[in-house]
Amino acid sequence: MPGRLKPRVHRQLRGSAATALAAAVLLLLCACGAGGEAARSVDGKTVLRYQGWSGKVGFHELAADLGYYENVQLEWVGDTTSGPQDIQSVATGQIEFGSAFNGAVVKLDTAGAPITSILSSYGADAAEYTGYYVLQDSPIRSARDLIGKKVGMNTLGAHHEFLTREWLAQQGLTPAEIDTVQLTVVPPVNTEQALRGGQIDVATLNSVYRETALERGGLRALFTDRDLFGAFSYGTYVMRDDFIAANSEVVRDFVQGTARAVRWTQTRPQQEVIARFADIIAARGRAENAETVQFWRSPGIPAPGAVIAERELQVWIDWLVRNGELDDSAPAARDLYTNEYNPYANGTYPADGGPDGQVSAGEK
Repeated sequence: MPGRLKPRVHRQLRGSAATALAAAVLLLLCACGAGGEAARSVDGKTVLRYQGWSGKVGFHELAADLGYYENVQLEWVGDTTSGPQDIQSVATGQIEFGSAFNGAVVKLDTAGAPITSILSSYGADAAEYTGYYVLQDSPIRSARDLIGKKVGMNTLGAHHEFLTREWLAQQGLTPAEIDTVQLTVVPPVNTEQALRGGQIDVATLNSVYRETALERGGLRALFTDRDLFGAFSYGTYVMRDDFIAANSEVVRDFVQGTARAVRWTQTRPQQEVIARFADIIAARGRAENAETVQFWRSPGIPAPGAVIAERELQVWIDWLVRNGELDDSAPAARDLYTNEYNPYANGTYPADGGPDGQVSAGEK
């Protein structure tokens, strides 16, 4: 099974953006430090800081609500702006865990950040996916029609950019042609409006933004991430290596509880999950809109209990090498993640068992 404490090697990233990323990460690591000692709450539980998303419930938040943690207490420190920002905050010791697209995880890891993926955090399955939409009457029908056009997405250097470039490459565009496609940052809440108003030619939509836009009609899917890889986990939770080394039992508790929460959503009726999410949002008192959870369709993670598959990281390592952003000293995916603590991978719970791997233990 892949080990979690790999030697920290600074891989050679090519290009100005990659070089800037490496320099920024290493500078922050030196400035902030990232100690392995864990903070303790007054009742003896280990406090794990994290960033959230407005109107959404993370699997870890669900795990806490279901009572699946034994010795972990979560502490929300604010909302994140993107996956890359979230895991950079992990690398610099500002929070204990975060989640991002695996391509961003690979880039941060190869920049020298001491992080390891510990379980899957999101992906695409039969009901949940990211779609790239055009207006119904748009002349854009193929990848070649995107040359010189604008594709709106929430952030660069993450899931939406990687998938766009991968689809264009698979459709036969050359690197020079792909570079003419204008990747434009648009806040998710404004993406549909930007498409309908003609500011962008393609809108990247998922979750509530996809569902509400499709309800209004007039859109057509150009492609989806599910078209590229089928059911596939695209992101992972990460922790710092020093934290894992100093707090292995805490990590084990966090992973088992979060994995059980993922499994709970994989096996419970959709409306039961939605109702639970709505209750969690109402109880945490962050002045956010709970209506968005009504558009929840599925966890998007195909593997029972969020077990990480090696190919889910390796495909992005290969992509970075193929596109010249990572040289031939690229790491192997098996060195960037571990399933050691996941009860659905280490034999503790059967993958085809109950919603939480056993008979609703600890559930409220």
